Order: sequence, then structure tokens, then C-alpha cells
Amino acid sequence: MTAKKKKTDQSKYIKKFWMLYVLLFLFVISIFLLASVGVFGKMPSFEQLENPQTDLATEIISQDGKTLGKYFKQNRTPVDYDQLPKHLVNALVATEDERYYSHSGIDAKGTLRAIAYLGSKGGASTITQQLAKQLFTDMNQTGLANRLTQKIKEWVIATRLEKQYTKDEIIAMYFNIFDFTRGAVGIRSATRIYFGKEPQDLNIEESATLVAMFKNPVLCNPYRDIFKDNALQRRNQVLVQMARNEFITEEEKDSLKALPLELNYTPEYQNDGQATYFRAELKKFMNNWIAENHKEDGELYNLYSDGLKIYTTLDAKAQTYAENAVEAHMKNLQKVFFEKNKNNKTAPFRSLSQKEIDRIIDRSIKNSSRYKQMKKAGVSEDSILASFDKPIQMKVFSWEGKKDTIMTPRDSIYYHKSFLNAGMMSMRPQTGAIKAWVGGIDFEYFKYEHVQQAKRQVGSTFKPFVYATAIDQLHLSPCYKLPNTKFTIPKGKFGLIKDWTPVNSSDDYGEIKTLKQALAESINTITARVIDKTGPQPVLQLVQKLGIDTKNIEPYPSIALGTPDLSVYEMVSAYSTFANKGVYVEPYYVSRIEDKNGTVLYQHKSKTQDVLSYETAYVTVKLLEGVTQYGSGQRLRGTWAKNLPHYKKAVTGYPYDFKNPIAGKTGTTQNQSDGWFIGMVPDLATGVWVGGEDRSIRFTNLTYGQGATMALPIWGMYMKNLYQDEEFEVSAEEFEKPENLSIQVECDNETKDGNNATSQPDYNIDF
Repeated sequence: MTAKKKKTDQSKYIKKFWMLYVLLFLFVISIFLLASVGVFGKMPSFEQLENPQTDLATEIISQDGKTLGKYFKQNRTPVDYDQLPKHLVNALVATEDERYYSHSGIDAKGTLRAIAYLGSKGGASTITQQLAKQLFTDMNQTGLANRLTQKIKEWVIATRLEKQYTKDEIIAMYFNIFDFTRGAVGIRSATRIYFGKEPQDLNIEESATLVAMFKNPVLCNPYRDIFKDNALQRRNQVLVQMARNEFITEEEKDSLKALPLELNYTPEYQNDGQATYFRAELKKFMNNWIAENHKEDGELYNLYSDGLKIYTTLDAKAQTYAENAVEAHMKNLQKVFFEKNKNNKTAPFRSLSQKEIDRIIDRSIKNSSRYKQMKKAGVSEDSILASFDKPIQMKVFSWEGKKDTIMTPRDSIYYHKSFLNAGMMSMRPQTGAIKAWVGGIDFEYFKYEHVQQAKRQVGSTFKPFVYATAIDQLHLSPCYKLPNTKFTIPKGKFGLIKDWTPVNSSDDYGEIKTLKQALAESINTITARVIDKTGPQPVLQLVQKLGIDTKNIEPYPSIALGTPDLSVYEMVSAYSTFANKGVYVEPYYVSRIEDKNGTVLYQHKSKTQDVLSYETAYVTVKLLEGVTQYGSGQRLRGTWAKNLPHYKKAVTGYPYDFKNPIAGKTGTTQNQSDGWFIGMVPDLATGVWVGGEDRSIRFTNLTYGQGATMALPIWGMYMKNLYQDEEFEVSAEEFEKPENLSIQVECDNETKDGNNATSQPDYNIDF
């Protein structure tokens, strides 16, 4: 063959190559153009690329910046790129897309390799393509043709995303959209759930563990035991990739690979985490707010997908101390309650017939979620009730953790009713800001909320309202004296249909007492004399101004002894008025609401009302101080019950050893079914209720069945922790005294045990 012919043949091949190359190029361009106009399926618009629509969790944020919980369909809370640690980004790039920073959405080298080796040496999807797939394409395509068209769409969308966003923004979007399973959608939820921390706090091996899940979030999941080996091996492969790409040294790789795979699993469901009862109540607030507030386009906000941020007044530390105090005390108190009921055949109920108990259980069955779900599904009444008597495997509550057992649903209701419950709220009197809210002992098993929803008889904690009315009306001093003798308000007076002669729980009579002593010792006969002077109607008028709902309270003298059913929420807000110089401030727990872009949608506005004079409020506070000086609240002081047996100290939480002024009142209801303590320092008011779910669940005597033993210890433990925490501001000072105080508050010759107070002449004695 001549040289000329060879040259002609080569030229022919070169022309064919370039023709093939041009045709292939034109084919690819045409494919891209066809994909762009939607021939292979709908493509995202410019607006959709600019604002990808993903469900975002609504976040509940404490006053001190901690996340208390979320409402979500998908538990996703986005973070910006600058909130991601560098080693987390490096781990992703090293493992998922080594040439990420050098391509424009499509890795040509990787694509050719994948085609040449049919994917046996790795795929070619870039991080940008994977983001495109997650955001805008159907991830469940089957069949070769469908998968090819989906791949083409990914390529087109990836190149568009690269034009629309920076490399850093694409990285952040990919981390924010990935589903790490177990309720963790996005990197922030994943770091909180798997490691109990924020993304910026991740260390290298934790970052590698999470990036390992991008291969397969189920098979490489570090939580489940059956997949832990997979997760460890994949984590170590991520570390190898990081070393290969020189993000870490070989020495770092080897030392990190030797570390065990450790988690701090912290689930974020409604039944788990902090402030569970509060979050349920907050949801009601948000549902009401959403019903009254629309977006600019007229649509309603979605609590579960619009990424709202709810800034609350709760303090995360105070909430923790409150929950810990409730748990510590209730665990000990429950042991005593079980011990006292071990020989009671109708335990935990007292003084009820079996027929009455069956009625309570039947009512609870019909209020249960199991009954309602079966009813909704169309199951017959007989079948539903029969199912409650069939033993099944279940988990039940215990103070040692959930217990696996087999019992009938009916018996499980009976079992859970044997537990005492609690409600606790703490607020700033001057602002109304609620700092802690504990609505019960365990939200999963005891859904009924005991701060705002439940109302129980308040006992002697109502008495300060009677005394405050007398101080306001009659200008009485805490040193005013009355006889501790039986006293009758005759029928006909104040609408009574028969004579009313209250008795003292101590059955002790005869001495003359000051008002300060009478309140401290909770003397019923003297309180009856006081309400006889004021009348019940003015007392109700006062408590209504203090934020208490009085529409179901009849104006009878017996209210003086605490017969009304009220909530912890009402009682704490009412008492706070005394600490706030007579000004009532409505409690609140939402300070503001923002949308996902940070636009403020709601800002709290305080609601206040002048109720009492500064002088009257201060004098009432001084009366309440007497309760903790020498009354039922004196166990808050270090001198109380030094010789108590150890087990009683455990139940009461003693010692507390408070030296600062504390104004408060215990309350105990009839038959020892409810125990209360409301306590205040100048800048914090806190109330606690403890009792059974049903009023017939109670202690048999006052040793344990009184407010000072049932409720006060929770207050003591909570406040002790607050005072020990230097970061939490709480006053240990005296309550501020008004200038030109005209009422005597310090009684002459008044000893610490409250006896021999002789500050007022005999004409103050009203027989």
C-alpha cells in the first residue's frame, strides 16, 4: 500500500471519528434539550430550583437557646454551611465525590469509568446529582429505560443546581435533606438523635459514622445491634477515604479506626425528651394561633412542615431541675405509697366498693386511646370490651424503667392508677414568663396534664386569699389576734342552708393566735372567723382578679378552707401577684414565633392588672413567710427534723437548709388525696401538686398524706438546685418593703415556734 493511500485512509478514519464525536455531542445536547423541556418527565422550574420545597420541622426553643422539642412530619431542621464542621464536609467529599470541587455537576471521568466497567468499579453520581435525585426525581424507578431517563434528568438538574448555588450551598442542602432514619431527617436532627449534640460539636469519628450512612442508612445504621458491625466497617472506610484524600494523616486514620463506635441516642418524639407535657400544651396554643393567622397567600401555616421557630420562656436548666425534682421525690413517695397499700384489698382505692371501683375502671377504658381507635375502626362495643380482658404482651410504666409484661388492658389501667402523679409550674412574678412546666410523671403512660388541664381541690393554699381580702378591706395586721375556738356561721348567712362549724385537723383548740400564727398552722377556726368578717363574695372577687376562673365556685364560707377545684397554673399566677407588689401579670410561655426565614410572626404583649395595693400585697407576703418560719413549711429550714429516720428524710427530701426569706403555703385536702405547696422568693413563684389520678387514691393519714410531705419536697429540691446554679438568676434577698408601711408586720415577743405573740391589745380579739 502506498503512503498516499495510507494517508487517505487515515484521513477517512479521522473524519469518521469527528463525525461520530459531533453526532454524539449533538445527541447529548439534544437529549439535554429534550429533558429540559420535559420530554422525559416534568422538570423543576426556576422558582422550584430557587426554593426547593421540603418539609421542615417546627422547632421549640427555650429562653436560653436550647431546643426543647419539635413538631414534624419529617424531623428536618436546616443548618447553614458554616454550622457544619470542616471534617464532616471533608468526610462527605472524600467518600461520595472526590472531584466535587472540580466538576460542574457531572463527573465526566467517573461517568466514563462507570460506563466502561458497567458500574463494577463504582458509580458516577456526584453529590449534586444525588441532591437532584432527592429533591426533584422519582427515586423508585424500575426498568432500564426508566432508570436511563431518570439519570438524564439528574444530569440536567445537577448542572442547573451548580449554576444556581455555590458548592458550599449544595453541600449544606444535601446534608439537610438526607434521611438518616429513626426520625432523623437532615444532619442537625441526626447529630442530635444519634449523638445528643449540635453538628458543629461533632468529632471526626462521629462525622465519619454519619457520612457512612449515606451508602445505606438502614444497613449502615449504628443504632441497631444487627447493623453495628456494618456501621463500624463503613465508618472505618470513610476514614480510609479521608486519609487517601489527605484530609487526615495515616496516623490519625489508624488511631480513629481503633476507636469503638459510641452513640448517645436521644430520640425526638413527643413521648421522649424534655418538657413533654409542655410541648403538648404548646401545641394547643399553636393550633389556636394558626387558626387565626394566615400566610400572605391566604394559606394557613402548617405546624409540622413550615419550619416555624417558637421561642418560649422556659429555661432549659430550670426545666431539667424541675423534672429531676419531680422524678426523685415521686420515686421515693411511690415506694411508701405501695408499702402503705400492700394490705389494702381495694388498693390503690380507699373506702370504695368493688362496684364503685369497676365504674372508675370502665370510665377509664372508654377514655383510653385503644378504645377510641377500635370504636373509630367500627369494632362492636362487645368486641372492644372483650379485648380489654384478653392478656397481651405490653410495656408498662415503672420508676425503674419500662417493664415488659403480659396482662390484660383492663389490668394495665388498674395498675397505672396505682401511681401518684404530680404537676409543677414556675414563673417570674414580674413578667409572667413561665420558666418550668412539669405536667406529670411520664407523658407516654399518663397523658392527662396536671398544670393547666387538671383542677383539684386546693385545700389550705386558698387561705391566703381570705387573709389578703381581710387585710385589704379591714387593714388587719398579721399580728391581729383571734381565738382558736370552735366558731359557727349560722344558716341563712351567706346563703347557708345549715349551720357551718369547721374543725381543726389537729383537733387542737383554746389558744389565742395571731393571723400570722393562724395561717402558719393552718387553723380552720380562725380562717372561718376571718371570712365571716369579709364575706365570701369579696374573696371570690379578689381571686377572679388574680386570674382564677370563679364561674363554678359558689360564694359559700367553706371556700375559705380550700373547697374549690383549681389548677396549678391558676394558683401560681395568683400567688405571684403578692410577690409583684399587687400587680397581676398574666402568665405566658411563648415570647415570639418566626417563620423559616426569621420573619417575626408573633410577639408576646404582657397583660397586667392592678389588683391590690403594694402594702396589702407585702403584708400578705409577710403572713406567708410565717408558714416557712414556724408553720408547715418550716422543714425548708435546716433545723427541722434532724432526728428523722433515714427513710423519712428520703421521702421528704430533707435537709434543704434555706436561710433566705421564703413565702409559701402548704395545702392538704380532705382524706389526704391532694397535697400542695406554693412557694415564692422575690423573683420566682413555683407551685406543686401531688395526688392520685382519682380522688379516692390517697394516703390513710397525715404523716405522708399532707402537702408538706407530698409536694413541698419537690419545691425544695428544685429551688436548691437553682440556688446552686450560678448561671440561673434567682433572688435570695428580702421581699421589697413599701415606703411608709402603715400596717405592723413584725409581732413583738413572737418566738420561732409561733407562741406567745402579744403584739396587739385585747380589743383585737373577736369572740
